[in-house]
Amino acid sequence: MVYGNSSLFNNYYNHMAPLPQPPTSSKKGPRKPVPQGPSGNESPEEYFAKCRTKLLNGHIKTVRTVAWNCDGRKLASGSVDKTVRLWEADQEDIKYSIKLLGHEESVDQLCWSPQSPHELATASTDKTVRFWDTRDVKRCTHVVKTDGENINISWSWDGSMVAVGDKDDKISFIDPRHKPSPVIVKTYAEGDDIRDEINEISWNHDCSLFFLTTGSGAIKILKWPSLQPVHVLRGHTANCYCIDFDPKKRYVAAGGADALVTLWDLEECVCLRSFKELEFPVRTISFTHDGVYLAAASEDEHIIVSNVETGKTVYRIKTMAATNSVAWHPKGYLLAFAGDEEGIQDQKNYIGLKVFGFNDPKE
Repeated sequence: MVYGNSSLFNNYYNHMAPLPQPPTSSKKGPRKPVPQGPSGNESPEEYFAKCRTKLLNGHIKTVRTVAWNCDGRKLASGSVDKTVRLWEADQEDIKYSIKLLGHEESVDQLCWSPQSPHELATASTDKTVRFWDTRDVKRCTHVVKTDGENINISWSWDGSMVAVGDKDDKISFIDPRHKPSPVIVKTYAEGDDIRDEINEISWNHDCSLFFLTTGSGAIKILKWPSLQPVHVLRGHTANCYCIDFDPKKRYVAAGGADALVTLWDLEECVCLRSFKELEFPVRTISFTHDGVYLAAASEDEHIIVSNVETGKTVYRIKTMAATNSVAWHPKGYLLAFAGDEEGIQDQKNYIGLKVFGFNDPKE
């Protein structure tokens, strides 16, 4: 079993001090609008070349996962240091983060509720899933224990279900609305005769189908909620690690160990094109909010930003090392990304969590 986006990771770490927590008397200025991308006659290459990157210093070990909440006002990050941090990362002048404590092992993946900007779920190799109301961060609201070490998590678009995958290729489905607390309502594991490694998982937008990326390179599609197989997408020659859905509900993209990203038409279930600019296994992918661009990252020391319709690479975001997780802002052109420390010689100057895309609008 690979560890989702963590499958190739080494647990190196830096020793940078965490950011202080914000003082209670701190005052915030007006929020600035999120950058909206190229406009007028400006090419995407020209636009992205002017963008700035913000460094977010707080975690003290490798950051595994990043995700924006549904209104884009908070970014969550999970780390090998066993913590989750919350950031108002859509603002370039951010100075503080809030630390969420409770997990006893690495936080390998997290996800926000698509329906609520305050509800967060975190998956850890400590065999728990923790649910948080980020309006009160003193403790998590609920803890759900699982049989295995959790490495992948997904929240259904309608907010009614959370799926978590573990190292033993078992998926537990948790009802987050169950009272008085969330519970596991069903599990899924393939039979021994067809058992396949299960990596990232997700529902489609109308929650009628459930998608699995697998060790065979196939994307398996199951009917929801019956979990009966309905289709298999075969486009990778090696392990398929990651998956993301176009916000415009047209496409699904997947990244694999063959260094390819494939783009699939959701209605026809056919591969439209592949993106071939990376040289190493693709760990993480993300669509922009408008579905125009797709970011993909790997052990390459850059993130590829490609035009979805043409397949053309429009920009390369330089990184200092391999990238573990990327996430575009849900309403604008900000890309959060987190990376390894491996290969970084000057550890004291390395920060593993960044946001790219700050760009002053034209007058």
